[in-house]
Amino acid sequence: MPNSRVGAEEAERREMNRVLSSGVVKVVTPQEKEVPTVEKFSTVFLDVARVDNKPSSVDMKESAFRMHLIPTFGELRLDQVTYSAIQDYKVKKVGQGLSNKTVNNSLTVLRRMLVVARKRGLIDIVPEVEWLKVAKPDFDFLTFEEAERLLGSAEGEWRTMILVALRTGMRQGELAALRWKDVDLNAGRIIVRQNFVRGRLGTPKSGKPREIPLGNDLLVALKGHRHLRGELVFSSSEGAILRPDQCKHPLWRSCQRAGLRKIGWHALRHSFASHLVMKGVPLVAVQQLLGHSTIQMTMRYAHLGPEVTRDAVRVLDLSSLGSQWAAAR
Repeated sequence: MPNSRVGAEEAERREMNRVLSSGVVKVVTPQEKEVPTVEKFSTVFLDVARVDNKPSSVDMKESAFRMHLIPTFGELRLDQVTYSAIQDYKVKKVGQGLSNKTVNNSLTVLRRMLVVARKRGLIDIVPEVEWLKVAKPDFDFLTFEEAERLLGSAEGEWRTMILVALRTGMRQGELAALRWKDVDLNAGRIIVRQNFVRGRLGTPKSGKPREIPLGNDLLVALKGHRHLRGELVFSSSEGAILRPDQCKHPLWRSCQRAGLRKIGWHALRHSFASHLVMKGVPLVAVQQLLGHSTIQMTMRYAHLGPEVTRDAVRVLDLSSLGSQWAAAR
């Protein structure tokens, strides 16, 4: 039986001689990977988002794809979403009248999708995104006197809900989702565990519960507010959860009776934080009470307490004087 190794080598030599004598050399290239389009991969991206993100966040991503990203990038392969394509998209959307913030929000979703695609090995690089400049939003809040006027003009159970908003800084969705079992009237505290956003119940925006102490006026109001309509502290007459459109007009009517401008429920949250800062409460404590995940969100209120920083510097002066006095002795 012939030696198989020798036979294989001989066959290889014959093949090489045949190729060389023909003058044709076949170049074998690695198989190109298949890169999906933005529209196709967006379904994969959203499926993962539904597992990892809150429903409200998924709704936002779906809206960005449906209204902005798919119409522009949908037919492009992921590796065709270049820096130039993104720049052209910004020019187009701003020209259509979209705000810089809305354009940036959609680009955030696009970039996150491209990052996921790179991690999956579908593309090699994520193009740079240059964000549009967005002015810091102004926020409205009530002065101490305006807050008292509003409470004096609010009626019935709406007054209690407005009082809770002003004294706890809870979001409108957190107020709507508040249950009696989350209110400890003996210990004097509320545990914020739920939020009602876009018609769905979920966790608070930070993703974790937080505790808010209750003042005496709030304890008295909540004890007098007890009812038997169900587990929700604030609800419709049938015990159902309050929708945003059901809460808007009662607050506006109270504003009108108080001679105030129309404000939304979020302005009451801003008022809570602003009043704390103006009273000298440290920003870190305000951050915890509001449930902000980072101190940067709370820093928007820092300018309301300039006297706090001045007092902090004076502490150093007093410390220096004390040291000098001790040295003199």
